[in-house]
Amino acid sequence: MRNPIADKVSDMKPSGIRKFFDIVSEMKDAISLGVGEPDFDTPWHIRDEGIYSLEKGRTFYTSNAGLKELRTEISKYLVRRGIPKYDPLKEVLVTVGGSEAIDLACRAMLNEGEEVIIPEPSYVSYVPCTVMAGGKPVIIDLKAENDFRLTAEELEAAITPKTKILILPFPNNPTGAILEFSDLEAIAEVVKKHDIFVVSDEIYSELTYKENHVSIASLPGMKERTILINGFSKAFAMTGWRLGYCCGPELIIQQMTKLHQFCIMCAPTTSQYAAVEALKHGDRDVEEMREAYDQRRRFLMNEFKKMGLPCFEPYGAFYVFPCIKEFGMTSEEFATELLKHEKVAVVPGTAFGDSGEGFVRISYAYSIENLKIAIDRINKFITELRQGNKK
Repeated sequence: MRNPIADKVSDMKPSGIRKFFDIVSEMKDAISLGVGEPDFDTPWHIRDEGIYSLEKGRTFYTSNAGLKELRTEISKYLVRRGIPKYDPLKEVLVTVGGSEAIDLACRAMLNEGEEVIIPEPSYVSYVPCTVMAGGKPVIIDLKAENDFRLTAEELEAAITPKTKILILPFPNNPTGAILEFSDLEAIAEVVKKHDIFVVSDEIYSELTYKENHVSIASLPGMKERTILINGFSKAFAMTGWRLGYCCGPELIIQQMTKLHQFCIMCAPTTSQYAAVEALKHGDRDVEEMREAYDQRRRFLMNEFKKMGLPCFEPYGAFYVFPCIKEFGMTSEEFATELLKHEKVAVVPGTAFGDSGEGFVRISYAYSIENLKIAIDRINKFITELRQGNKK
């Protein structure tokens, strides 16, 4: 029988995040620190608006690009956060989560064989989306000694005549790294010099703990060559609502909308009405959740220091990325053994690229109570490793 599966699909590795999530879901008394999902319920006033939209019978398709009211509020929201105004009718597209926006950007912009620069460790979708769009991933291995930042020098060295896109994944999943204004300025100069485009994944931009996030789209000459991606999952605790958005030049957004039209039609209508409420009245909710995440972040960093587990200090998202190289195990082995012996699930760093070897990702999008139990178990595990009691 003829092989029904496309080679590029069968060659694609499944997500390393979901593997441990699936295992722990079947394990009694296990604690998962593996999935990047807020433990907060969606704020009630946002849920209530979704319920109200159903009661009013607002269950029909919206326009392909999304509700005009939502696109208008997205534009206003970004302006409040220091980002230049986007035309809601021409430069904003509402998507099914930020992940769809990544896929659409790659498919709308890439010709066969064009290169996409992807700093790693980073989110698991960038490489597959590039490959499925016919592009060629070019990986920059970020360094722990540089706080997993992307430098202009690293970017310059990776650019070739075939380079089309730089994916800029900051604040970063899995490391929690951020880029500061001076970093972005230098990167922007390289981008403009070589006439390439940026897909800036800013899904964690509201969750920063050192200084307010700066979007590269706000720098001179960058709005016209940047696709800004964000969404409602992380900042507003709306993962299951499946709603994201992207903003960018009219020419690119127009083509992304065309692809979205054929493969999706429109984002969920109920979610869109709820998102309008989130953007209008949800700033305080975001701040309260950000403060809680920061408390958890500081707790974990203090505990790692006490147990002697090296970890650079992350200032974004809700992840820490401790180094486990001292134990002589691969990241996969460490995560597997920790789950087996102490029933704590973390994600191997290699799920986010080869440069994640020697690290594990721990999410602190969980209650402080669960984090305390998990830390006790992790401390017990590594203490026994250091004493040679586990193999």
